[in-house]
Amino acid sequence: MTTQTSVEYLQIGENEDNQRIDNFLIKHFRTVPKSHLYQILRSGQIRVNGKRIDAKYRLQIGETLRIPPLKIGFADISSQKSVPSSNWFQFKRIYEDDVLLVIDKPSGIAVHGGSGISFGVIEQLRAQHSSWEFLELVHRLDRETSGVLMLAKKRSALVELHKQIREGSTEKHYLVMVKGQWRNTKQHVKLALNKYLTATGERRVAVSTPGRNRDAKPMEAHTVFRLKKAWEQYSLLDAELKTGRTHQIRVHLAHLGFPILGDDKYGDFELNKMIAKLNSGLRLQRMFLHAHTMRIRHPFTAQYLDFNSPLPKDLSGFMAALDVSANAGSAHSP
Repeated sequence: MTTQTSVEYLQIGENEDNQRIDNFLIKHFRTVPKSHLYQILRSGQIRVNGKRIDAKYRLQIGETLRIPPLKIGFADISSQKSVPSSNWFQFKRIYEDDVLLVIDKPSGIAVHGGSGISFGVIEQLRAQHSSWEFLELVHRLDRETSGVLMLAKKRSALVELHKQIREGSTEKHYLVMVKGQWRNTKQHVKLALNKYLTATGERRVAVSTPGRNRDAKPMEAHTVFRLKKAWEQYSLLDAELKTGRTHQIRVHLAHLGFPILGDDKYGDFELNKMIAKLNSGLRLQRMFLHAHTMRIRHPFTAQYLDFNSPLPKDLSGFMAALDVSANAGSAHSP
């Protein structure tokens, strides 16, 4: 360990307004162990306008934050890897202004680094736009999910958009291809979910059932499914999220017996393996889940904004091959 020997004073600006002090410190002092940050918070060494505060305190514009000398871990410093410019991905922009950035995220790229991933969408965009003082994800998409992804360029915009999400005033729709013949034109699915760990330590989600995960509080989850198109063995659905739980669409569909094609966690693994190896248009090597539309109110103007992302070529190509097969009178599971 080494020590930052001088006391530091920071002025709280717009991008730190209403942020919890512990979250601010963790983000601002990335090379300092979290345990040390919480220890100096508890001891009262960190002060706001000369007063002691706790970890839940929310910062306000114009306040002065006193930071005492900090212990900096050498291991943390060496692990702070920059994103090499040769690996930057040029994301397609759907919308951008002074406070919002909406991109079309491709499948296969995580939204943030971690779990063996050096850097994701957020790290790449921060590296590409180092002059931006603030950039955070408004919501998340699974690594294999493509489509509309929104980021905030000001904290005030992030807070407002999170409020809209909590209140259910945003609208998000996904296109998803499932195994089986979906019968209902429109179906509401309200099945609470629980998170759990597998025997190998992987995090998963399951529909809450009596006696399972007694210590975990079930999370309310509501999805509206609409049938868009059907083939002999497959169905294309529009999935509207009324709540935004982890893996919500994937788990709801798997529980109902309609696994998403290509889903490597909750899907039909034998079918996934078969369609991934085909040498035809019916080959599919990823999960068929695409965030195609999102509607919000602009955080500053309150104007409604609609963002759209067309189906990527691999997914639209798979659908076209199904149509050709059906027209030839031989649409069936491979």
